[in-house]
Amino acid sequence: MDDKNPIHDERPWGTFTVLDEGPGYKVKRIVVRPGHRLSYQVHRRRQEHWVVVAGSALVVLDGVDHELEVGDTIDVPVETAHRIANPGDVDMVFIEVQRGDYLGEDDIVRLQDDYARVEG
Repeated sequence: MDDKNPIHDERPWGTFTVLDEGPGYKVKRIVVRPGHRLSYQVHRRRQEHWVVVAGSALVVLDGVDHELEVGDTIDVPVETAHRIANPGDVDMVFIEVQRGDYLGEDDIVRLQDDYARVEG
């Protein structure tokens, strides 16, 4: 693994751990701390499928809000602006399955970010 593909990483909003990966797919366990959210972003080369396994989530897909509870799923198509947030008071955990021809962490175009990580 390298900086573009770490196995485990601490982020301002929580953590992620890569559980499995192979040609064309990657599976992550992502923990979002209470009151935090990931950047509003787009991926150019991958789609994602999310399953909430603990807590509750607020997902935004192209400006539309979706409230998810444990067991709920949502798909994030390629080139779709998206964000996931933890509106609760306990850690929110979701499993992310990525599929695409490139799955590096640098396939992120941040449109808005609470932690000043927007490019350009």
